[in-house]
Amino acid sequence: MSEDGLHIQWYPGHMAKARRMMEENAKLVDIICEIADARIPVSSRNPELDSIAANKPRLLILNRIDLADPEVTSLWRTRYTHDNIPVLETNCKSGKGIREFTSAARGVLSEKLLELRAKGQAGRPIRAMVVGIPNVGKSSFINRLAKRNVAATADKPGLTRGKQWITVDKGLELLDTPGLLWPKLEGDRTAENLAFTGAIKNEIIDRETLAFRLMKRLSIEYPRLLETRYKIDFSGQAEGWELLERAARKRGFIVSGGQADTERMANILLDEFRGGIIGRITLERP
Repeated sequence: MSEDGLHIQWYPGHMAKARRMMEENAKLVDIICEIADARIPVSSRNPELDSIAANKPRLLILNRIDLADPEVTSLWRTRYTHDNIPVLETNCKSGKGIREFTSAARGVLSEKLLELRAKGQAGRPIRAMVVGIPNVGKSSFINRLAKRNVAATADKPGLTRGKQWITVDKGLELLDTPGLLWPKLEGDRTAENLAFTGAIKNEIIDRETLAFRLMKRLSIEYPRLLETRYKIDFSGQAEGWELLERAARKRGFIVSGGQADTERMANILLDEFRGGIIGRITLERP
């Protein structure tokens, strides 16, 4: 079984349309709020957003902090703050950080708000465009903020297809946009990270290949979590497919002929990683 790089084609036509729509609507808003996955805070940020944002004020939202390694999240917050990038940490399941969004956005827009006040427009609501890659929790964030279900949610990418304005209160209006990936891949590691977290549809990836690559990564970066969860020794130089096979046998996943059912184990590994069952894991460090 090969452990060569992943080969993923991930730029369907609706994403090209979404990019054009975002460019057209950027001029309608005061601030662009980018939602990233705290587990992959580099891979989940769209490098094309700098051109799409048209020099608009920005707020970076590190979502899913409940699934990410808290120590590494703290390092990222320090890094981004040092780079003068405003950061808000959120957990849409518990609502942590959601209440702070409006004040964080107003902080970024402090100069803009002073200008509006000077023009006699102090009552005009802030208009924010919410952007993010597919399956990063954008719709869940918006629903939490609006305190009602206004955006479709599911644990799969590609649900939001068109823009919609959402009034949070009389002081804040959100423009929801479809999840947007980018056309040029910057290396296998980015593809891996996006696939691991579910930003790329499962249908276009071989899940066993993806799982043994994840197993290898975790055996290096979080071996104790794997040992605790799957009850096998992950030390040494074993390849990802060998580790996946060991875990399958430990679970008793055997098919005819005595072969380990690595397909079943692959599905379980990916699901448990994405659900935080293995533990709080971050795949990128500053």
